[in-house]
Amino acid sequence: MTRWLLVAGRVILGAILVYAAYAKLRVSWLVFAGSLSGYQLLPDSLLEPIAKTLPWFELALGILLISGVLARWSALVSTLLLGAFFAVMIRSYAAGLKIDCGCFGPGEALGPKTLIRDGSLVALSLAVTIGAFVSRKRQRDRADRWRPVRDNQRLDVA
Repeated sequence: MTRWLLVAGRVILGAILVYAAYAKLRVSWLVFAGSLSGYQLLPDSLLEPIAKTLPWFELALGILLISGVLARWSALVSTLLLGAFFAVMIRSYAAGLKIDCGCFGPGEALGPKTLIRDGSLVALSLAVTIGAFVSRKRQRDRADRWRPVRDNQRLDVA
């Protein structure tokens, strides 16, 4: 049951990242650069490269999560990425900035609703990451338990 919850969480998170990337890629990168500029965090020289590459990175990360390839590491990267986004959003909201969130393309104001949504995404991502690492450790422990004993190994029976 836990395994299926982990897979479901990973696929849901991946689908959300793919959708977020799609929403940004379907409009000009200049629109996303405008959203990034509103956060007043990046120098103008970084707006263009980040606005052009971040949606593609989100798309690749979402595909990795959905496919399960490098599941532990893609879950960890998604947690770090979403955590960074959430921290910037909290900082901007606390500073009273009236800006476009930019999370799923243009037109969504940063506010309590977006903070709750993105905080929930961070929690989901963190749960998927922890679950992926814990399940991997359990798999390794199970494999070690059933590994045959070689002639030159001592068998400890306690």
